[in-house]
Amino acid sequence: MNLRQIEIFHAVYLQGSVSAAARALNVSQPSVTKVLRHAEKSLGLALFERVKGRLIPTEDARTLFGEVSDIQDRVRSLRQACHNLRQGQGSLLQISALPSLGLGALPRAVARFMAGRAEILFDLQTLHHDEMVRKLYERETDIAISFEVPPGAPVTHQVIGEGELVVLFRQQDFPDAPPRLHLRDLVEHGFISPVQNGPIGRLLATELTRHGIELREVVSARTYYVAAALVGAGVGMAIVDNFTAASPLAAGLASRPLQPALTFNINAVHLQSRPPSQAALDFLALLSEVIDGI
Repeated sequence: MNLRQIEIFHAVYLQGSVSAAARALNVSQPSVTKVLRHAEKSLGLALFERVKGRLIPTEDARTLFGEVSDIQDRVRSLRQACHNLRQGQGSLLQISALPSLGLGALPRAVARFMAGRAEILFDLQTLHHDEMVRKLYERETDIAISFEVPPGAPVTHQVIGEGELVVLFRQQDFPDAPPRLHLRDLVEHGFISPVQNGPIGRLLATELTRHGIELREVVSARTYYVAAALVGAGVGMAIVDNFTAASPLAAGLASRPLQPALTFNINAVHLQSRPPSQAALDFLALLSEVIDGI
């Protein structure tokens, strides 16, 4: 399918009829019908069935729609970027970050950056570590802010800050908590475990093994904001990054760093073939300042 066929298919799928799609695209009905027929012929698939005056997507069309929607979003972003360039405006920065950074540090950095660079547009999204390489390859993002650099991928990175693991708990569950906690201090408490194949999970698992400590796991959580919610509900304690502990999701909870400290790098990762623009480098410098202040 070419881009015109994708646009027509997307419009007909959403609008439910050729006439409504034509109005939405400000084109004639015959042109919509013609392009749609060519799309079906080139694919060798029937995309719609006519039922009581409406076009009902076939199962094949439903399968295609998710992919087509992603392409449409990228085309819209491209058109917006071209429009901005024609108007003398700035570039589009596509930044992805882990949820714990996307809920606090990233919005604050964007707000400060836009105060002095209003011509820059941002496309922000959260991601998990296992999505990073795909999003970079498929150009869904230009820079990924993460705790880990994917091994073996053709990427490069710069360290923009440091994070630390902390224990997150309700004050009532640990009223006499010292300034720092050892992992042994958690043995008697229910523990909300991070997924072990993530960078923080592996860091924690290594430390537990080194000390020969086994915590009483009551539930595992794949995201740290879910872990924070479970702590707030009284399920147990969790070990999370300090950014999650400082986020609005952890309001009303207490946290303590570990003794000895467990720290990790925060990396800005991008493809080797797509180095960041000067605007992106300027933003990363500001984001680094924000991270250092948390």
